[in-house]
Amino acid sequence: METRKVQLSGGTTYTISLPKSWAQEHGIDAGATLSLYPNRDGSLLIESEIDRSTETWSATVDVSTDSDNAIRQRIQALHAVGFDRVTLVDKTGHSTERRALIEDTVTGLSGFELLEAGDTRIQLTNLIDAENVDVRKSALRLRLVMLGMHRDAVNAVLDDDETLAQRVIDRDSEADKLFAMITRHFRRALTNLREVEKLEYDRDELFEYYYVSRQFERVADHAEKIARFTLDPEISIPSPFDDRIERLSSSSRHIVDTAADVILADAGIEGAYTALTERDDLTADLEELDRELYTHDDPAEAYVVGLLLDSVRRTAEYGGNVASIAIQQVARDCECLK
Repeated sequence: METRKVQLSGGTTYTISLPKSWAQEHGIDAGATLSLYPNRDGSLLIESEIDRSTETWSATVDVSTDSDNAIRQRIQALHAVGFDRVTLVDKTGHSTERRALIEDTVTGLSGFELLEAGDTRIQLTNLIDAENVDVRKSALRLRLVMLGMHRDAVNAVLDDDETLAQRVIDRDSEADKLFAMITRHFRRALTNLREVEKLEYDRDELFEYYYVSRQFERVADHAEKIARFTLDPEISIPSPFDDRIERLSSSSRHIVDTAADVILADAGIEGAYTALTERDDLTADLEELDRELYTHDDPAEAYVVGLLLDSVRRTAEYGGNVASIAIQQVARDCECLK
């Protein structure tokens, strides 16, 4: 760390000198323009001015020997960390099946499109700029999708409605796509100050929206899991448990929703405390029902109900995670910490 004294220049302007070694390293001479980024903690970030109007973050990857799963994972990872252009190279030529896999993967990634498809090179490009993205609104949208999926999944399994169950499963791709977009812009903001400026949220806020969205995405995954019970002909929920499953499931969603309001709707911190209390109460109710399942006449039925209740329990836990980060958010913004 180096220190500098603030000088008053011309009676109106404060100035400080820059470390010469840093200036030389970044090609800064007299008359150069620097970008300044004030932070809420009192720090000031300085960046050498570079014309990034046409800058793209590109990667070329040889996938000649990769498995289908490895290629899918590579594309998703490159999208998540923020690459603007990805070129997939297969020196032996991309097969029809490989092209279909890549197209299917790209379909689930917001902003990514297939730009060019040659025999040995497939190029993907990002078409969405951060200026056109609102991370908070995306998190709100994911919240609506997740809650609807969870409600419909429980109704489908209790009513044995395969059509409704399939709709829930199909909507999971929408939840995944929203979360992938939020992840991408959060990850880019970690290393790119201009991304932060375009998104118009500071990094603390972006982390909170990312973290909350991660919990929403997990709940959506459990909704899909519940819906798939309906499509299994060997699985049925005993009717005596219907009312309690519906009540417990509704309570788990309420926990998530109440906690989310604190972060996404500026509700008071009391909502987070309420969500944590409700989570503890729900956990106790689930444990009581678990004990009852141990003495159920049909072990197979008890096992299925136990699996469903595990997803309900996880939903409540994810809601508790949202409540915890909400309390941290309020603490961060508290006047006593400033």
